[in-house]
Amino acid sequence: MADVEMKPAEEKKEEKKEEKTTEEEKKPVPLTPVAEIKANIVLIERAVSTMEPRFTHRVLRSLTHLRRKLDDKLLRDAIQGIYTTDSPTKKSLLSWLPEASAEQSMDVDVASTPSKQPPSEPLPEADIYLRLLILHHLLNTSSNYPKATKLAHETVEKMQALNRRSMDPIAAKIWYAVERTYELAGNLADVRPLFLAAQRTAALRHDDETEASLINRILRSYLQYSLYDQADKLVSKTSFPTAAGNPQHARYHYYLGRIKAVQLNYTAAHTNLQQAIRRAPPAKTAPGFYQAVHKLSIVVELLMGDIPERSLFRHPVLEKALSGYFEIVKAVRNGSLSQFQSTLSRYAAQFESDKTYTLIVRLRQNVIKAGIRRLSLSYSRISLRDICVKLHLDSEEDAEYIVGKAIRDGVIEGRIVHEKGWMECGGQKSGYGPEVSDVFSRRISYCLELHNQSVKAMRYPLNAHRKELAAAEGAREREKELAKEIQEGGDLDDDGPDLGEGF
Repeated sequence: MADVEMKPAEEKKEEKKEEKTTEEEKKPVPLTPVAEIKANIVLIERAVSTMEPRFTHRVLRSLTHLRRKLDDKLLRDAIQGIYTTDSPTKKSLLSWLPEASAEQSMDVDVASTPSKQPPSEPLPEADIYLRLLILHHLLNTSSNYPKATKLAHETVEKMQALNRRSMDPIAAKIWYAVERTYELAGNLADVRPLFLAAQRTAALRHDDETEASLINRILRSYLQYSLYDQADKLVSKTSFPTAAGNPQHARYHYYLGRIKAVQLNYTAAHTNLQQAIRRAPPAKTAPGFYQAVHKLSIVVELLMGDIPERSLFRHPVLEKALSGYFEIVKAVRNGSLSQFQSTLSRYAAQFESDKTYTLIVRLRQNVIKAGIRRLSLSYSRISLRDICVKLHLDSEEDAEYIVGKAIRDGVIEGRIVHEKGWMECGGQKSGYGPEVSDVFSRRISYCLELHNQSVKAMRYPLNAHRKELAAAEGAREREKELAKEIQEGGDLDDDGPDLGEGF
């Protein structure tokens, strides 16, 4: 048996260190914000030249984390690096930023030199994109709201005057920034006619992304001022584009859930809110929207008579935001009217800011029904006076009315003996029947709809089909070579070896 050569331990450690250093060298160096903006401009120009909007969508996906890094110096350096000559567009962009000091003008960003030099005068899409970045930067401070309003008006006028279809993905983001500007300034109702006119234009042009964004902007404007009838009419008169992105669908379903909840259609509201949760970005990416949807979903679920799962309140993003709602859930589950009233008064300011106070006030009847159900399971016979004391009701007449309504609605089984002043409770309802069948049919339809939506929302790796095409071409070439060898070789029986008489 041959000897096996053993490597010393020091050589193995050195090899591992070399592998780690090579892996670290392979990791790409992250771009500076200025270089990232210049690279985005190159992608936008590539999208215009090749008529491929996917490059513009790639740029807009990086907008969320890029706008957190923006400041005056960074935007000024990016504009001066993109517009190398003194043009009217460059002067117009720099006019929205404060003038640079002497020290800042001497700074030179060496790391932000792009690999490909942009042209001297970029396309109008680059101008609109830079205006979008400046608009988001101005919204960071309340003193710049008047300037942001002027910039938003000027950008919309310029965008509508250009009328370029290659600008449609950026236009959807511009409308969101315009709505955000007026909302922070407290003048959201003033911009509503502009949104309505732009929505009609986008529908006629079949601009799905812009139309979806504008429908959401109008719905938000209506709901901000509690104009639920106008919002419901808008939903009935328009059709939301199916080709819109998941974020727009998530906002639309959230607004629909709010409208349906106010209209007492809790089943439809719960369905829309579940769709909004499923289509929403991850919790860490958009925590504010994630919390708002779950707050409304919890209230709607309570109004339907269900109790949310306890694990939901332990989510790291939701745990602190849902503290008041967790107390409401405990009060409804226990059927304690006094606990419900104290919790409602303690968190009233939070519920009003969340626009859920009026819905939570409706839960009073649910709390009483839960308390009556708990009493009917505990007692076979209980006096109306004891019910009034345990549920903290005003009088025995109120208790008799509430118990009678609960019996009529099927919440409990029993009867009221008016002469003796008590309630006799019957047996528990059976766990089988048409109600169970309806619940299962609703669950099955929801699962089928979830499967269909998941199939529609599937995404595939970029250029994955090219590998399959290359493999298919290689297989065809091998088949051709094999067929050529067979033709050149002639009859296989003549060329084969002599296998004997038996063959």
